[in-house]
Amino acid sequence: MKKITTEIYLKWFKDMFFWRIFENKCRSLYLKQKIRGFLHLYNGQEAIPAGITHAMDLSKDKIITAYRCHILPISMGVNPKKVMAELLGKGTGTSHGIGGSMHIFSKKHRFYGGHGIVGGQIPLGAGIAFADKYFNNDAVTLTIMGDGAVRQGALHETFNMAMLWKLPVVFICENNQYAMGTSVEKSTNIKEIYKIGLSYGMPSYPVDGMDPKKIAKATYKAIEIARSGNGSTFLDIKTYRYRGHSMSDSELYRNKEEILLYKKKDPILKIKNIIIKNKWETIENLNFIESKIKKEVESCANFAEKSDIPSIKQMYKAVYYESNYPFLDEVPYS
Repeated sequence: MKKITTEIYLKWFKDMFFWRIFENKCRSLYLKQKIRGFLHLYNGQEAIPAGITHAMDLSKDKIITAYRCHILPISMGVNPKKVMAELLGKGTGTSHGIGGSMHIFSKKHRFYGGHGIVGGQIPLGAGIAFADKYFNNDAVTLTIMGDGAVRQGALHETFNMAMLWKLPVVFICENNQYAMGTSVEKSTNIKEIYKIGLSYGMPSYPVDGMDPKKIAKATYKAIEIARSGNGSTFLDIKTYRYRGHSMSDSELYRNKEEILLYKKKDPILKIKNIIIKNKWETIENLNFIESKIKKEVESCANFAEKSDIPSIKQMYKAVYYESNYPFLDEVPYS
């Protein structure tokens, strides 16, 4: 794994702060009815993409996830302006505005969704890994799910096949402790989710989801196991979401005291304090970085709002990639 240097800590701070402000802006645009449909925010979970992408080989490794999917593609290099445009349903979005909040996708950056069906991405991730093994691509797929998705039967079928065929896939549970409004405590007899993988002979571990360094180390170990042909690993990354399940969530199932308790463990604050304690950067410079990032996020929103909605040609080309209509070939699809 690449050494975790001063520069990496500064990168983590910049990235995670950007992601937090990006999601805050999405919330604002949703309340103004400029983003429609569902909106699932990532606030509190920023250490996960910071850690896992540090451990990945971004030139060939892949990610597939569920519907809380705005930040992960940005962490893999997708232009945040295009992600914001997708959220607003604009033609300049990652899927020409047709996918929306729950279906961000970028083949170029090896990010395969964004899936609206709970647990639907789990067998798909194993399928991508199967293809990589079949074609000797030396790539690993990180298949990410929430703690609610581990209740789906498809997970058990997939775990079994992944170990049987030694697939190069790392399964990651973003365990934010609530499946919509139902806590892990109330939904399973197995309170430690990582133990589910043990019954398949799969190396499985709990990971501190508020610390990108610990996440990076655990993910790198899992990726190396997968890339060497020894099969899958299951990481139970214990995190916390500060916002509701979605924008329509009234959050009656938890109290403010619980949220405040976890905000004391905020991953962004943790990294910022490490930087200040080690005198790698001054508070004044960090404040300047924060103000600069806020302007960058505003630029993303301005780009999205000024973009046009997808044209009929774009929509046809996106749905029907191979077409007998010559005029549709004028619109590139990527």
